[in-house]
Amino acid sequence: MRLRYVPGQYQYLKKCEKTITDPEKLGYKLNKVFDNKAPIHVELGCGKGKFLRENAIKNPDINYFGFEKSVKVAYRCAKSTFENDPPNYYIVYSNGDILKEVFEEGSIDRIYLNFSDPWPKPSHYKRRLTHKNFLDIYKAVLVENGEIHMKTDNNDLFDYSIEQLKADGWEFVMITRDLHKSIYNEGNIMTEYEERFVNEGKKINKLIVRKKND
Repeated sequence: MRLRYVPGQYQYLKKCEKTITDPEKLGYKLNKVFDNKAPIHVELGCGKGKFLRENAIKNPDINYFGFEKSVKVAYRCAKSTFENDPPNYYIVYSNGDILKEVFEEGSIDRIYLNFSDPWPKPSHYKRRLTHKNFLDIYKAVLVENGEIHMKTDNNDLFDYSIEQLKADGWEFVMITRDLHKSIYNEGNIMTEYEERFVNEGKKINKLIVRKKND
């Protein structure tokens, strides 16, 4: 279902206390937003925020940032925030390709890639979030032994990502092509897309890779 445009969406995001817009213009790095040294987890493409919020509630000692590049989706996510939401997360209205600009080097502990756009045309592969260009960005901002957690229903994107990560020298921690029937499903927090796909009987792919130290 296509989200309709609502006048004033960007202005709403600017005023929302749980949202950060134009992070590259803040004058400081996002890892300084929280006045603590807790681990930082970043979700690229946080959608309506279900995964982001549930993780923040479950893990109060971790700081979360959910990046969302669509103003319509970011607005929907921000509109669903409440006064009693956990204090350890922010919605960031921005593209994920600016991570090096808005985070200090080696400051992120984990990056989530949940049901990213598969960009099926070969001419668009550079836009995939597991393309080498993005992997270089992740390596720069992740801590030593930092991790990427990826989930997708798209088998082609999953195969492509495995190839890219292997070629780029990442250490594989786990791989499954049927998450919900695997030993790795315990404690799994589902996204909105994931709930829908599981109800449709689709298998969910998941992998975790770790940044190798040089």
